[in-house]
Amino acid sequence: MSAYLIANVNIQNPDLYKNYSNQVLDTVVRYGGKFLVRGGKTDLLEGQWIPNRTVIIEFSDIDTLNAWYKSPEYQSIIGIRETAAISNVFSVEGI
Repeated sequence: MSAYLIANVNIQNPDLYKNYSNQVLDTVVRYGGKFLVRGGKTDLLEGQWIPNRTVIIEFSDIDTLNAWYKSPEYQSIIGIRETAAISNVFSVEGI
């Protein structure tokens, strides 16, 4: 069953975030992940939440998603994102 990492990212330092963005793709691909959404226009249809940059990454299953997230490759760059942006990140299993 597919699994998805979903993030809402409020970029504080665009140059530093670009550095992170340039490095993260290789780590995702190494674990068979695929970006489905990486920014783009967002329209609020209901509620009061105002999303910033939305990111959705698909993995083959939740175990692979977690292996990527906890991997040395990703953990070595996660601090860049944490410094460059305020993020809310969660995983969800698909159907």
